[in-house]
Amino acid sequence: MIPDIELDLQVALNDEHDLFVPSEDMVSDWLAGALTKAGYDKANATISVRIVSEEEITELNNKYRHINKSTNVLSFPYESLPDVDVNLLGDVVACASVIEAEAVQQSKSIEQHWAHIIIHGLLHLLGYDHIEEQQAEQMESLEIDILSNLGIPNPYGELNTP
Repeated sequence: MIPDIELDLQVALNDEHDLFVPSEDMVSDWLAGALTKAGYDKANATISVRIVSEEEITELNNKYRHINKSTNVLSFPYESLPDVDVNLLGDVVACASVIEAEAVQQSKSIEQHWAHIIIHGLLHLLGYDHIEEQQAEQMESLEIDILSNLGIPNPYGELNTP
C-alpha cells in the first residue's frame, strides 16, 4: 500500500536562487517510495520538509545537537501525546547549498543526491539511526533498496556520474 502523503514543503532560501530545489512532486514521490519500502502501514502520512540556507541549518544544528556547523539534513520526529492518534511523522530540514556541494564533490547527480538526503531524513523520522555500526548497516541497506526502487544507484558505492 502506498500511503497518501500530505507534504508541507517550505523553501526558505534568501539569495540562493541559483541552487537546485526539488519540486513538491519529486519530494512526495521519494517519500512515498521510502514509506512503502520501509513498511509504513498507515493509509496516510503528514511530513514537513523545509529547505534552508547554511545559516539556518547551522543555527538548528547548534541549538539541537550542540554542533556549531552546517549539515545536509536534520530530522525532528513528532512525539504525539498519549491517546492521540495522528499520522504526523515530523519535520525534515535540508540545506540546499550543502547538498549541492556534496553532490558536486561526490560526482553525483544533484537530483539523486537530494532523493538520498530526503529519504535519509525520513528514515530518521521512522526511528532509524546510524550511531552504532549495526544500525548504520541496516539504515544504509534500506536506503540503497529504496533508492534502487526509484532507479537511483547505490549512494555508498562507487562515485556516480551525473
